[in-house]
Amino acid sequence: MVTHNVNKPVVRSTFRKQIGKEYFILKRKINWLFGSKNFASQNAAPPFSYSLIKHQSFLLRPLKGVDMYLQHNKAVNLKLAIRNIDGVIIRPGETFSVWKMVGRPTASKGYLEGLVLDNGNISKGIGGGLCQLGNLLYWMALHTPLTIKERWRHGFDVFPDINRTIPFACGATLSYNYVDLQLLNATDKTFCIHLWIDEEYLHGEITCNEDLKQRYEVFETDHLIKQQWWGGYTRHNKIWKRITNLSDLSRAEELVAENNAIMMYSPLLQMKNNQK
Repeated sequence: MVTHNVNKPVVRSTFRKQIGKEYFILKRKINWLFGSKNFASQNAAPPFSYSLIKHQSFLLRPLKGVDMYLQHNKAVNLKLAIRNIDGVIIRPGETFSVWKMVGRPTASKGYLEGLVLDNGNISKGIGGGLCQLGNLLYWMALHTPLTIKERWRHGFDVFPDINRTIPFACGATLSYNYVDLQLLNATDKTFCIHLWIDEEYLHGEITCNEDLKQRYEVFETDHLIKQQWWGGYTRHNKIWKRITNLSDLSRAEELVAENNAIMMYSPLLQMKNNQK
Protein backbone atom coordinates (compact mmCIF):
# COMPACT_ATOMS: atom_id res chain seq x y z
CA MET A 1 0.00 0.00 0.00
CA VAL A 2 1.41 3.40 -1.01
CA THR A 3 1.03 5.98 1.78
CA HIS A 4 3.05 8.89 0.32
CA ASN A 5 4.18 9.87 3.82
CA VAL A 6 7.21 12.18 3.85
CA ASN A 7 9.15 13.13 6.97
CA LYS A 8 9.68 16.76 7.90
CA PRO A 9 13.11 17.90 6.59
CA VAL A 10 16.00 17.93 9.04
CA VAL A 11 17.78 21.28 9.46
CA ARG A 12 21.54 20.94 10.01
CA SER A 13 24.09 23.60 10.93
CA THR A 14 26.14 25.33 8.22
CA PHE A 15 29.35 23.86 9.68
CA ARG A 16 28.03 20.31 9.62
CA LYS A 17 26.76 20.70 6.05
CA GLN A 18 30.12 22.05 4.83
CA ILE A 19 32.16 19.33 6.57
CA GLY A 20 29.83 16.68 5.25
CA LYS A 21 30.01 18.10 1.72
CA GLU A 22 33.82 18.05 1.63
CA TYR A 23 33.84 14.50 3.01
CA PHE A 24 31.60 13.23 0.24
CA ILE A 25 33.56 15.17 -2.40
CA LEU A 26 36.77 13.47 -1.27
CA LYS A 27 35.07 10.09 -1.17
CA ARG A 28 33.87 10.51 -4.76
CA LYS A 29 37.33 11.61 -5.96
CA ILE A 30 38.84 8.46 -4.44
CA ASN A 31 36.20 6.43 -6.23
CA TRP A 32 37.14 8.12 -9.51
CA LEU A 33 40.79 7.16 -8.99
CA PHE A 34 40.38 3.58 -7.84
CA GLY A 35 36.92 2.56 -9.07
CA SER A 36 36.28 0.16 -11.92
CA LYS A 37 34.15 2.41 -14.13
CA ASN A 38 35.37 3.25 -17.62
CA PHE A 39 34.38 6.91 -17.99
CA ALA A 40 33.65 8.62 -21.29
CA SER A 41 35.97 11.50 -22.12
CA GLN A 42 35.44 14.47 -24.38
CA ASN A 43 36.08 13.84 -28.04
CA ALA A 44 34.61 17.03 -29.55
CA ALA A 45 32.95 14.91 -32.23
CA PRO A 46 30.22 16.13 -34.58
CA PRO A 47 26.77 14.59 -34.06
CA PHE A 48 26.07 11.18 -35.57
CA SER A 49 23.52 10.89 -38.36
CA TYR A 50 20.69 9.42 -36.27
CA SER A 51 19.09 11.87 -33.85
CA LEU A 52 17.28 10.27 -30.91
CA ILE A 53 16.15 13.39 -29.07
CA LYS A 54 16.45 17.16 -29.26
CA HIS A 55 15.35 19.42 -26.44
CA GLN A 56 15.70 22.99 -25.29
CA SER A 57 15.03 24.86 -22.05
CA PHE A 58 14.44 28.56 -21.53
CA LEU A 59 17.38 30.40 -19.96
CA LEU A 60 16.08 33.61 -18.41
CA ARG A 61 12.90 32.57 -16.66
CA PRO A 62 11.54 35.16 -14.19
CA LEU A 63 11.04 33.51 -10.80
CA LYS A 64 9.40 34.99 -7.76
CA GLY A 65 11.97 36.17 -5.23
CA VAL A 66 14.94 35.55 -7.56
CA ASP A 67 17.05 38.46 -8.87
CA MET A 68 17.41 38.34 -12.64
CA TYR A 69 21.18 38.86 -12.44
CA LEU A 70 21.38 35.31 -11.06
CA GLN A 71 19.67 34.08 -14.22
CA HIS A 72 22.16 35.95 -16.41
CA ASN A 73 25.02 34.53 -14.32
CA LYS A 74 23.50 31.08 -14.76
CA ALA A 75 23.79 31.46 -18.53
CA VAL A 76 27.52 32.21 -18.13
CA ASN A 77 27.95 29.15 -15.89
CA LEU A 78 26.14 26.92 -18.37
CA LYS A 79 28.35 28.14 -21.23
CA LEU A 80 31.46 27.20 -19.25
CA ALA A 81 30.12 23.79 -18.25
CA ILE A 82 28.89 22.64 -21.65
CA ARG A 83 32.27 23.38 -23.24
CA ASN A 84 33.57 20.34 -21.37
CA ILE A 85 30.71 18.09 -22.49
CA ASP A 86 29.75 19.08 -26.03
CA GLY A 87 30.75 16.39 -28.48
CA VAL A 88 31.40 13.68 -25.90
CA ILE A 89 31.28 10.16 -27.30
CA ILE A 90 29.85 7.40 -25.10
CA ARG A 91 31.14 4.09 -26.40
CA PRO A 92 29.86 0.63 -25.40
CA GLY A 93 30.71 -0.07 -21.77
CA GLU A 94 31.51 3.57 -20.95
CA THR A 95 29.85 5.73 -18.30
CA PHE A 96 29.15 9.40 -18.81
CA SER A 97 29.49 11.54 -15.66
CA VAL A 98 28.59 15.23 -15.58
CA TRP A 99 31.08 16.14 -12.85
CA LYS A 100 33.87 13.92 -14.15
CA MET A 101 33.77 16.03 -17.30
CA VAL A 102 32.86 19.48 -15.98
CA GLY A 103 35.11 19.52 -12.91
CA ARG A 104 34.63 21.71 -9.86
CA PRO A 105 32.98 25.06 -10.74
CA THR A 106 35.14 27.78 -9.17
CA ALA A 107 35.53 31.54 -9.52
CA SER A 108 39.06 31.06 -10.85
CA LYS A 109 37.56 29.19 -13.83
CA GLY A 110 35.16 32.05 -14.51
CA TYR A 111 32.06 30.69 -12.80
CA LEU A 112 29.76 33.31 -11.30
CA GLU A 113 27.34 33.46 -8.40
CA GLY A 114 24.10 31.75 -9.35
CA LEU A 115 20.93 30.33 -7.90
CA VAL A 116 21.29 27.30 -5.63
CA LEU A 117 18.78 25.53 -3.41
CA ASP A 118 19.67 24.81 0.21
CA ASN A 119 17.17 22.48 1.88
CA GLY A 120 14.43 23.94 -0.29
CA ASN A 121 15.43 27.55 0.31
CA ILE A 122 16.70 29.87 -2.42
CA SER A 123 20.36 30.77 -1.96
CA LYS A 124 23.41 31.86 -3.97
CA GLY A 125 26.64 30.10 -4.78
CA ILE A 126 29.50 30.03 -7.27
CA GLY A 127 28.48 27.91 -10.23
CA GLY A 128 24.81 28.05 -9.32
CA GLY A 129 22.21 27.20 -11.95
CA LEU A 130 23.87 24.09 -13.36
CA CYS A 131 20.87 21.99 -12.35
CA GLN A 132 19.32 23.20 -15.60
CA LEU A 133 22.02 21.21 -17.38
CA GLY A 134 21.23 18.14 -15.27
CA ASN A 135 17.53 18.51 -16.07
CA LEU A 136 18.17 18.73 -19.81
CA LEU A 137 20.55 15.77 -19.90
CA TYR A 138 18.27 13.58 -17.80
CA TRP A 139 15.20 14.30 -19.93
CA MET A 140 17.12 13.52 -23.11
CA ALA A 141 18.64 10.34 -21.64
CA LEU A 142 15.14 9.03 -20.92
CA HIS A 143 14.58 9.01 -24.70
CA THR A 144 17.55 6.71 -25.38
CA PRO A 145 18.70 3.18 -24.46
CA LEU A 146 21.32 4.65 -22.10
CA THR A 147 21.02 3.30 -18.55
CA ILE A 148 20.68 5.93 -15.83
CA LYS A 149 23.09 4.67 -13.15
CA GLU A 150 23.00 7.74 -10.92
CA ARG A 151 20.35 10.42 -10.69
CA TRP A 152 19.39 12.50 -7.69
CA ARG A 153 15.84 13.73 -7.43
CA HIS A 154 14.84 17.21 -6.43
CA GLY A 155 13.57 16.74 -2.88
CA PHE A 156 11.71 20.05 -2.97
CA ASP A 157 9.18 21.49 -5.38
CA VAL A 158 10.22 25.13 -5.11
CA PHE A 159 8.30 26.88 -7.89
CA PRO A 160 4.76 26.27 -9.19
CA ASP A 161 4.30 25.00 -12.75
CA ILE A 162 4.47 27.88 -15.20
CA ASN A 163 4.59 26.90 -18.89
CA ARG A 164 5.85 23.43 -17.92
CA THR A 165 6.11 21.26 -21.04
CA ILE A 166 7.33 18.02 -19.44
CA PRO A 167 5.96 16.02 -16.47
CA PHE A 168 6.74 17.12 -12.93
CA ALA A 169 10.05 15.81 -11.47
CA CYS A 170 11.66 14.85 -14.77
CA GLY A 171 14.89 16.56 -13.76
CA ALA A 172 18.16 15.78 -12.04
CA THR A 173 19.77 17.93 -9.39
CA LEU A 174 23.56 18.44 -9.34
CA SER A 175 26.05 19.35 -6.62
CA TYR A 176 29.78 18.88 -7.10
CA ASN A 177 30.75 16.10 -7.21
CA TYR A 178 28.84 13.48 -5.28
CA VAL A 179 25.37 14.50 -6.48
CA ASP A 180 25.94 13.49 -10.09
CA LEU A 181 24.15 12.34 -13.21
CA GLN A 182 25.76 9.21 -14.67
CA LEU A 183 24.69 7.35 -17.82
CA LEU A 184 25.97 3.87 -18.71
CA ASN A 185 26.10 2.69 -22.31
CA ALA A 186 25.24 -0.98 -21.85
CA THR A 187 24.48 -1.41 -25.57
CA ASP A 188 26.67 -2.22 -28.57
CA LYS A 189 25.91 1.20 -30.09
CA THR A 190 27.80 4.49 -29.73
CA PHE A 191 26.19 7.76 -28.69
CA CYS A 192 27.12 11.43 -28.85
CA ILE A 193 25.89 14.32 -26.68
CA HIS A 194 25.76 17.72 -28.35
CA LEU A 195 25.08 20.89 -26.31
CA TRP A 196 24.88 24.53 -27.30
CA ILE A 197 23.45 27.78 -26.01
CA ASP A 198 22.02 30.92 -27.58
CA GLU A 199 20.38 34.09 -26.27
CA GLU A 200 17.16 32.32 -25.27
CA TYR A 201 17.73 28.60 -24.77
CA LEU A 202 20.02 25.85 -23.61
CA HIS A 203 19.89 23.25 -26.38
CA GLY A 204 20.78 19.58 -26.42
CA GLU A 205 20.74 16.57 -28.71
CA ILE A 206 21.72 12.92 -28.35
CA THR A 207 22.62 11.08 -31.53
CA CYS A 208 23.56 7.49 -32.35
CA ASN A 209 25.82 5.87 -34.90
CA GLU A 210 23.00 3.54 -35.99
CA ASP A 211 19.27 3.79 -36.60
CA LEU A 212 17.71 2.13 -33.55
CA LYS A 213 14.25 1.93 -35.15
CA GLN A 214 12.66 2.75 -31.81
CA ARG A 215 10.50 5.56 -30.48
CA TYR A 216 10.64 6.69 -26.85
CA GLU A 217 7.84 8.38 -24.92
CA VAL A 218 7.98 9.58 -21.30
CA PHE A 219 4.81 10.13 -19.29
CA GLU A 220 3.57 10.41 -15.72
CA THR A 221 0.87 8.67 -13.70
CA ASP A 222 -0.42 8.81 -10.13
CA HIS A 223 0.08 12.55 -9.71
CA LEU A 224 -0.93 13.57 -6.18
CA ILE A 225 -0.64 16.50 -3.79
CA LYS A 226 -0.95 15.52 -0.12
CA GLN A 227 -0.86 17.31 3.21
CA GLN A 228 1.54 15.66 5.66
CA TRP A 229 1.02 15.14 9.40
CA TRP A 230 3.53 17.90 10.17
CA GLY A 231 1.52 20.49 8.21
CA GLY A 232 3.41 20.78 4.93
CA TYR A 233 2.30 19.65 1.48
CA THR A 234 4.06 17.13 -0.72
CA ARG A 235 3.82 16.27 -4.39
CA HIS A 236 4.10 12.78 -5.87
CA ASN A 237 4.06 11.01 -9.22
CA LYS A 238 5.47 8.11 -11.20
CA ILE A 239 7.49 8.54 -14.38
CA TRP A 240 7.29 5.87 -17.08
CA LYS A 241 9.10 5.20 -20.34
CA ARG A 242 7.29 3.65 -23.31
CA ILE A 243 9.45 2.10 -26.04
CA THR A 244 7.89 1.35 -29.42
CA ASN A 245 9.67 -0.94 -31.87
CA LEU A 246 9.06 0.68 -35.24
CA SER A 247 9.63 -2.58 -37.10
CA ASP A 248 6.59 -4.38 -35.68
CA LEU A 249 5.00 -1.62 -33.51
CA SER A 250 5.37 -3.74 -30.37
CA ARG A 251 5.53 -1.76 -27.12
CA ALA A 252 7.19 -2.10 -23.76
CA GLU A 253 6.79 0.10 -20.70
CA GLU A 254 9.09 0.49 -17.72
CA LEU A 255 8.83 2.45 -14.50
CA VAL A 256 11.59 5.06 -14.42
CA ALA A 257 11.11 6.75 -11.05
CA GLU A 258 8.72 7.45 -8.20
CA ASN A 259 9.04 11.06 -7.04
CA ASN A 260 8.19 12.57 -3.67
CA ALA A 261 8.89 16.27 -3.15
CA ILE A 262 8.12 18.76 -0.40
CA MET A 263 6.22 21.74 -1.79
CA MET A 264 7.63 25.15 -0.93
CA TYR A 265 4.54 27.03 -2.11
CA SER A 266 0.80 26.77 -1.57
CA PRO A 267 -0.86 23.98 -3.57
CA LEU A 268 -3.59 26.50 -4.39
CA LEU A 269 -1.06 28.26 -6.63
CA GLN A 270 -0.51 25.01 -8.49
CA MET A 271 -4.26 24.53 -9.01
CA LYS A 272 -4.59 28.11 -10.24
CA ASN A 273 -1.76 27.67 -12.76
CA ASN A 274 -3.28 24.43 -14.07
CA GLN A 275 -6.52 26.27 -14.76
CA LYS A 276 -4.84 28.87 -16.96
